[in-house]
Amino acid sequence: MTDTKPNPPDENRKFPWMQYASLASQFLVSIGIGVFLGLKADQWLKFKFPVLVWLLPLLIMASIIFRLIKDTSKKR
Repeated sequence: MTDTKPNPPDENRKFPWMQYASLASQFLVSIGIGVFLGLKADQWLKFKFPVLVWLLPLLIMASIIFRLIKDTSKKR
């Protein structure tokens, strides 16, 4: 009689939504940090129009999207 244990399920197959939840959390936190840093930089530089509040989150979003496309387009 052989003692066979079932293989544990792969974590990625068990919770596939966790990858997307993690990505969304990173996206929101990064944008929040970009807005905060933009506000502080605009106050420090004494800009009348909030240039960096708009610019930093846009740069962060572009870099995240670029990284996402780069990571998902790898040939296997």
